[in-house]
Amino acid sequence: MEKITSFTINHILLQPGVYVSRKDLAGETTVTTFDIRMTSPNEEPVMNTAEVHTIEHLGATFLRNHETWKSSVLYFGPMGCRTGFYLLLTGDHSSEEILPLMIEMFEFIRDYRGEVPGASPKDCGNYLDMNLGMANYLAKRFLDQVLYHITPDRLVYPE
Repeated sequence: MEKITSFTINHILLQPGVYVSRKDLAGETTVTTFDIRMTSPNEEPVMNTAEVHTIEHLGATFLRNHETWKSSVLYFGPMGCRTGFYLLLTGDHSSEEILPLMIEMFEFIRDYRGEVPGASPKDCGNYLDMNLGMANYLAKRFLDQVLYHITPDRLVYPE
């Protein structure tokens, strides 16, 4: 059996950043999958499920309501390893192209206060597993340590 694309990335060298994970065709439409890597794999603690769940709710709500990008958003959700998120967009896109969107989204998450969208028993299958304070903190950390000063090596997977 062949390894899937995500298992061919050298996670020992991988650092937080915004990477194009893959580009696929769905019919005649290109789908770009982004790896939004928030923590350094196998070097630092993974994010806990409550803050990952909160970032997922806030990020998905932000993206699906974004005036420019909402019609391109197919999916935003966590990686099983809890080191980041996948964002799937219709179209052929680059990491550089979506940096302003990622900054805007993580600023939204950093600054969000109040009830988390979809955090009710009617709307979510695990609505109690939320941690807004940690989601705010992790968004700020990602902005300050990565997005605001991103370098070219954090936009292309390491060899």
